[in-house]
Amino acid sequence: MMNLQQLTSPIRVGVLGFGGLGQAAARILAPKQEMIWVAAADKKGYAYDPRGLNPDTCITAYQAQGSLGYIEAGGTLSNQSITDLISQADVNGYFLALPNLPNTFMASVVQEIIKSGWRGVLVDALKRTSAVEQMLQLKDSLQAAGITYMAGCGATPGLLTAAAALAAQSYAEIHSVKITFGVGIANWEAYRATIREDIAHIPGYNVEKAVAMSDAEVEALLDRTNGILALENMEHADDIMLELAGICPRDRVTVGGVVDTRNPKKPLSTNVQITGRTFEGKISTHTFTLGDETSMAANVCGPAFGYLKAGIALNQRGIYGLFTAAEIMPQFVK
Repeated sequence: MMNLQQLTSPIRVGVLGFGGLGQAAARILAPKQEMIWVAAADKKGYAYDPRGLNPDTCITAYQAQGSLGYIEAGGTLSNQSITDLISQADVNGYFLALPNLPNTFMASVVQEIIKSGWRGVLVDALKRTSAVEQMLQLKDSLQAAGITYMAGCGATPGLLTAAAALAAQSYAEIHSVKITFGVGIANWEAYRATIREDIAHIPGYNVEKAVAMSDAEVEALLDRTNGILALENMEHADDIMLELAGICPRDRVTVGGVVDTRNPKKPLSTNVQITGRTFEGKISTHTFTLGDETSMAANVCGPAFGYLKAGIALNQRGIYGLFTAAEIMPQFVK
C-alpha cells in the first residue's frame, strides 16, 4: 500500500452532513496531522476554508443559527449546498455523514457528485443492506468517474464487519456472525437522524413511517419505552459485505442491539461473535468486544477516516470503483 509521503499531505477532507456525526467528525479531525478539515455542508449552506475550518466556530454557528452558511469566514447559504461546495472546494475526500432517509437519499447524492465531474474518495457509514445494494449498482459509474468509494465504513457495518472478516481466517467454514451493539446517548436530539433510522427497524415501523414522524411523535415513542430501543434481526449491510468478501452467505449474519437515548452509558457491550469450524474439525467462537468507554461517534468516525486514508492511497494509484469495509484494511490517521 502506498505510504502517506506519496499522498497529498495533509489530506484535505470534507464532511457532508453536520448533525451529530458530522460535528463529531469535525472534532475527531481537529488534532490530526495527516488530515485537515476544510469543507462541510448542511441542508441550508456550506463552509469552506482551504486553511482549515474551526470546529468550535462551525458547531456554534450551526447550533445557534441552523446552518454553516452563517459563518462569517467561509460560510455560504445555499439550497444546493452539496453541489455548490463540491464545485468550489479543493478536497481529496468526503465523509458522507448524511442521514439515509429516505433509503434512496445517499445514492441520489452520490449520483449528483458523479455528474459534477469531481474526482476523489467518498466514504459512507451506511447501515441498510438495501442502501449498500444501491451503491453497488453505481460501481461502474464510480469507476468511470475516477471516484474511489468506500461503503459501510462506520462501526456496524464497518469496524465490526472488518473484525469479522479478519477473525474468519481461523476457520475453514463460517457458521455464524453475530453482531450485538450497545449505544448510549444522553439526548436523542443530538442524533435525530440516527435514532430515526433505528426506529425504522422496530416491528411495526419502516423507513417511510420513521421519516414522517414528528419530533413530538419520536419523543412519545421513547417515553413509552423509557428511552430504550431494542432492535433484533436488523436489515444491516454487514451481511452483504461479508457475503461479497467471500466470508459466508448473508443469511448467517445477524445484527441487533440496544440503544439507550437517555443515558450516555452503554446498555451492553458492543461485540461481534464469529463461530466456525477449523480445519481440524473443531467448532469455536472468536469474540471481539469494543471498550464500553468508546462512544458511537468514536467507533463510527474513527474507522470512516481510516478508510478514507486507505481510499486515498488506492485513488492515487488509479484504483477506482466501490469497496467495502470487509475488503480493504483501514489505515490509522495520525
